[in-house]
This record gives sequence, structure tokens and C-alpha cells, in this order.
Amino acid sequence: MLIIKVQDGENIDRALKRYKQKTRRTKLINKLRDQKQFIKKSVKNRRKIGKAIYVQNLRVQEEN
Repeated sequence: MLIIKVQDGENIDRALKRYKQKTRRTKLINKLRDQKQFIKKSVKNRRKIGKAIYVQNLRVQEEN
């Protein structure tokens, strides 16, 4: 659980901004979304390989 201490006289918008930054850094939202539905390991690996191929093709195109 994330804890954000709001100091006296601090704007609530500023505190919300710090909360959002902290959630992005800890990747909390991504973990929750991943746990919503079970994905087989073979499917995860297939997606990982597909992403690697895509990135590699982008880099090759960038060099040309």
C-alpha cells in the first residue's frame, strides 16, 4: 500500500501528482492488471519474442 504524507498547507493537486508518480515508479497498476486474468507461460513467451522481433525490425529500419 502506498502512503503519501500531505504536509501542512500543501495543495491537494500536488499530493495527487506525487501519488501518481509513485504508482508509476512501483508499477503497481500494471501488476494489478496482469493479475486480472491468467496468461499461460507459452503465450507470455510468444508475446515477448514477438515484441523483440518488432523492436529489432525498427532498429534495422532506423539504420537504413
